[in-house]
Amino acid sequence: MFAIEFKTEIWRETAACSELGVPTGIFFSEDLGDIAQAKRICSECPSLSLCLEAAIERNEPWGVWGGQLFRKGKILTHKRGRGRPRKIPMPEEEFPVIPIPVHLQSTLRSA
Repeated sequence: MFAIEFKTEIWRETAACSELGVPTGIFFSEDLGDIAQAKRICSECPSLSLCLEAAIERNEPWGVWGGQLFRKGKILTHKRGRGRPRKIPMPEEEFPVIPIPVHLQSTLRSA
């Protein structure tokens, strides 16, 4: 039998998503408004860098982690909604740009 060792992720205790009582579904939603809301929550999180680093280590397949949107294990710089793009985007569909910490930039794969 294999022993699985789980790393304690203390950063989760101070993460904005856990302290605000935010439904975790917005971090894994396909809705552009939910994704934008999740990224806004991450933008002010004290654990942003540690969360992103842990997501990269775990090779997260999807969701918003550390302020970045992951799809198929890669970071998406932007995501379009279904159908024809609007001429003027709705405010809730505009994603905040959250810079990737310098020490993690070389480890990322972008889509």
